[in-house]
Parts: sequence; structure tokens; C-alpha cells
Amino acid sequence: MEQITVSLGDRSYPVYVGTGMLDTIGSLVEGRRVSILTDENVSTLFGERVKNSFNASGTEIRTIVVPPGEQSKQFSSLVNVYDELLSFQADRQTPLVALGGGVIGDLGGFAAGTFLRGIPYIQVPTTLLAQVDSSVGGKTAVNHPLGKNLIGVFYQPRFVLADVETLLSLSDEEYLSGLAEVIKHAVIADGELFSYLEVHHDRVMSRETGALMKMVTTSVRIKSNVVSCD
Repeated sequence: MEQITVSLGDRSYPVYVGTGMLDTIGSLVEGRRVSILTDENVSTLFGERVKNSFNASGTEIRTIVVPPGEQSKQFSSLVNVYDELLSFQADRQTPLVALGGGVIGDLGGFAAGTFLRGIPYIQVPTTLLAQVDSSVGGKTAVNHPLGKNLIGVFYQPRFVLADVETLLSLSDEEYLSGLAEVIKHAVIADGELFSYLEVHHDRVMSRETGALMKMVTTSVRIKSNVVSCD
């Protein structure tokens, strides 16, 4: 496991990158009651593993499942999340775990930042794009009929947990979308990473664990430096 710190003073938090980490999340999250926000696809793939980890630590769970895709980044979905949190009697010490890609990260972060004026939340990104970019920095939002990401808040997670094994479930299109962001990071800020992508193209494209760890950890360091400077 690698740990990168996003340095924001008293709002600093760690980003954990590794393998098999979905099975250990229950031991990392403080609190005896936890809400998990995810979508239908991710729930099918990883929901039981995450639930089992929390069950092993004796944590009470409320799972909130929304449809996959951009359609869930709207006010009606946000209200449904609030309804579920209220039904669960969540309070300001009840963490919300955002398990999924960028849509879930945005929706979960915005819900956490506004429910009861702020509850703890944890980012568990399951796509390459979310792991290397959107899960770090606390940008959250929902869409408005007049435009994308127009309503949101900056609200930092308690920590980010990136399990690179989840990237094996991605379609080629989804994986390449995230890889484009990695290449952008390399071109802008890390020549060594760019050379690595060229030399180890086969390892990158076959999603070898070592290559995934290299791309995610290096990109998170780049993104965390930008966030810290901002």
C-alpha cells in the first residue's frame, strides 16, 4: 500500500493506494454506523465485499443505491440520498462512503457537505479517472438543467481509498478515458511518468498491478500538489 498526504493544514487527509483494500475498509472508517452510496453496477461488482468488511467490524450499514451514469447527478437523486440519510437517522458523526466513479464521488461529496451542514465522508473511487483525478481535491457538484456541475461545494473527504483491483472491471473505453488523464498529468508535470508509459505500454494496456500502482500513485501526488498549492 502507498499513502499520499493531501496537505491542507487542519483539513489534510491521506490517499491510500493498494490492492485488496475494499476488504479492509471497515477497519479504517471511524464510527459504528455508516452509510454507503453507490450505483447499481458498482454495487453488483463490489458491494458485498465492502459490506462484509463493515460487518466484520460490527458496523451498522445503510446502503443507498442509485442508477449508474450522469442521470444520477441531479437534484432528484440528491433528495433521495437525503431521504435515506434521514431514514437512517444519520447524525454529524455518521460517515458517508462514496463507492464508485466520478458521478458517485460528486453526488456523495455534495450530499455529505450539505447534510446537517456537513458529515464525514470517504471517497472510494472505482474508475481510473476517479482514482487519479476527481476523488482528490474535494470538488463536488450536481448538474443543473442549464449546465453541468453548476451547483456544488468544495468539501474534503476524511480519506481516499483507491483499490487498483477495481480497475480490472472497467471496459476498455472507461479505462482509456482515465488513461488520457494520466497522460495529461505526465505531459504537464512528470517526464519520468511519460517515459514509463511509453516504455511499459504493454504493461499499462494489460493493466498489470505494478503499472496501475505506478500510474495512480504518481498521478495522485501530482493532483495533491496542485490542490495543496490552491
